[in-house]
Amino acid sequence: MTDTRLAADTRPWRDAQARPFISIRGLSKRFGDFTAVDTVDLDIYRGELFCLLGASGCGKSTLLRMLAGFEKPSEGTVTIDGQDMSSVPPHRRPTNMMFQSYALFPHMTVERNVAYGLLREGMRKADAMERVAEMLKLVKLGHLARRKPDQLSGGQRQRVALARALIKQPKLLLLDEPLGALDKKLREETQFELIRIQETLGVTFIVVTHDQDEAMTLSTRIGVMSEGEIVQIGEPREIYETPATRHVADFIGSVNLIEGRVDVAAGDQMRIDTREAGPVLVSPRAGLSRGQTVWIALRPERIALSRSKPEGTANLHRVTVEDMGYMGYLSSYRIRLPSGRLLRASQSNRLRDEDPISWDEEVWASWQPMACRVLTE
Repeated sequence: MTDTRLAADTRPWRDAQARPFISIRGLSKRFGDFTAVDTVDLDIYRGELFCLLGASGCGKSTLLRMLAGFEKPSEGTVTIDGQDMSSVPPHRRPTNMMFQSYALFPHMTVERNVAYGLLREGMRKADAMERVAEMLKLVKLGHLARRKPDQLSGGQRQRVALARALIKQPKLLLLDEPLGALDKKLREETQFELIRIQETLGVTFIVVTHDQDEAMTLSTRIGVMSEGEIVQIGEPREIYETPATRHVADFIGSVNLIEGRVDVAAGDQMRIDTREAGPVLVSPRAGLSRGQTVWIALRPERIALSRSKPEGTANLHRVTVEDMGYMGYLSSYRIRLPSGRLLRASQSNRLRDEDPISWDEEVWASWQPMACRVLTE
């Protein structure tokens, strides 16, 4: 996806002098003996669509609730737009929060649901309805203004909740699993609608999700969380291509992890001795010593399969196809190395192949040294 929100040369997190819009320092939250969020430091910049990604129970929703003011930190500080939020109650913060359940009022029409917050604050009805009409036009629901929630689809209810969260013009919108109630196809369609709305309004979004594809599609940057800590922050491509740990590599996309020991570096390649895949040539990584235990992270799409033996390939194995699955745009394979180790491989179905590689075939599997990411933890 082309990122039109923040051009490459204006991404503020790449500028050491840029001032963050949200600054989190040493933030922790404990519930009795259980630490839900553990000493988090994080900067988020104005106009970002930042995703907190992690498995259930990793602390991402608790972190979001502390930003909103619904949970009080055990330690640490949160600053939004230069203001310390320590003593600011939720209703006084420049934030709004959208929950997975949407929490729409079933007895109210769409326009009344969206107008609710404005009317409660005492805005004149005519002014409120004018703003509501503009917001419903933005989320493409103007023609459904008089319907009630039970007359809407899941995606339409999601957009009503989004309009209600944005109508008060918060500086920061917090979204907790905003697409979790939608089916797969509708989720994919709604992701791009969410991006369009965020681009149009320029509001900073922080999205909590456990869905890696959703985070990769939506975000300017991703913070991967595990056991209350943020273990890596980066742009989607950086998180996928250069994971910092085995946990990140395994959580983001599909990956083969092969344990080995550093043998020798020669020129522009390094050899890793592995029990399961023999000697593997990789691109060198600084800071490694001979004999050190490492793990090679190899994405399935980096493994090439062919019936004919490729020439001049560094990492080459004769393998057996154990399983395969046709997924339309790609074919997914489980291949068995001579050692017995199963690897996952995938190939794009760009062309109609009348004789694709299939079950029980013996084929050649190969990958380039630069396809390997060497991890130390």
